[in-house]
Amino acid sequence: MTTVSASAKLTLSLRITGVRADGYHLIDAEMVTLDLADTLSIEAGHGVVHGVVIEGGGGVDPDDNLITRALALVRRTARVTVSKRIPTGAGLGGGSADAAAILRWAGYTDVQGAAQLGADVPFCLVGGRARVQGIGELIEPLEHISRTLTLLIPPFGCSTPAVYRCWDEMGGPKGSNGNDLEPAALEVEPRLDQYRRALEQATGQTARLAGSGSSWFVEGAYPGDDRIVVGTVPALSQRA
Repeated sequence: MTTVSASAKLTLSLRITGVRADGYHLIDAEMVTLDLADTLSIEAGHGVVHGVVIEGGGGVDPDDNLITRALALVRRTARVTVSKRIPTGAGLGGGSADAAAILRWAGYTDVQGAAQLGADVPFCLVGGRARVQGIGELIEPLEHISRTLTLLIPPFGCSTPAVYRCWDEMGGPKGSNGNDLEPAALEVEPRLDQYRRALEQATGQTARLAGSGSSWFVEGAYPGDDRIVVGTVPALSQRA
């Protein structure tokens, strides 16, 4: 059995720079890897099963998930047990992180190919801190900066496709806080606003939305209900 770690990602800023003819949105984003991670245990066999679910990470559909798609991409079979710690639907790339962990396990390093699985998979494959462009497949590594951040995780997720559709329907608004998807996410899921206000009242800072949501984050350590304090970590290639 092999055990691998699948680290969450956080989108610190997100600008939408265009829409391709096929409907895919072009982005210009800054992403970082967090010390919040799922654990995947890989052994001979077939299928994806749940391991220990901790910190409200949620489950994995055993039949339709990015892990099985990643295995298909690298033409491997395995039985994968997932211990979830990254909350699902929170905009932290949990499924993409799991897929990228499978690609690394298989020795697959093609970020262009990884983009077939999803827009966040290429960054999760590279990790660290990077400027991410195109539909997620253009990765420009940046110098690692150690940060402590506090995430507030609402008890519901946001549908990324629904948020992008709403952004289109709203005429492509610019977010005032570094994330162009924030206005659309608030339109799709109005409950987000109460969680933003709760985090701002607890910290005295302006909360920012993680990608398409549903997580909000601020700089610094502010432990409390529904909040997780995390740190940023460098890419695997930069770690001692």
